[in-house]
Amino acid sequence: MSDHVLVVDDDPSITAAVRDGLEFEGYRVTTAGNGAEALREVRDDPPTLILLDMRMPVMSGWEFAKQYRMVGHQAPVIVMTAAANAGTWAAEIEADAVLPKPFTLDDLFDAVGRWRLLPDEPA
Repeated sequence: MSDHVLVVDDDPSITAAVRDGLEFEGYRVTTAGNGAEALREVRDDPPTLILLDMRMPVMSGWEFAKQYRMVGHQAPVIVMTAAANAGTWAAEIEADAVLPKPFTLDDLFDAVGRWRLLPDEPA
C-alpha cells in the first residue's frame, strides 16, 4: 500500500500539480482547499504525511495544525508557503519541514521522500 499524502492549499493549480506529481510517483493523494476540509479528510482517512499551506480562507494552516494536534494525530507536516518568514511559521505550528513556494517537482519529491519513503518495487 502506498503512502497517503494530504495536500492542503487553497490554490487549485497548486493542489492539482502536487497531486499529479505525487500520484505519478506512486503516492496516494487527497486534497483539501482549507483547514476545515483537511480536518474532515484526516478524520475519514488519516494521511501518513501532510503538505500544508498557511494562509487559506475558512480555516488557516495555524488553526488546522492546532486542532489536528489536539486530537493526537502525529503525521509529519510540511509547510508549503511563499512567505519570507516560512521558517518562523513552520516553527509556530511545530511543523517537520518547510517547502518554499515556488518549488520544482524535484524539490517536492525530495521533501516528501525525506519523511515517507515508498517501499522498494520488487525486481
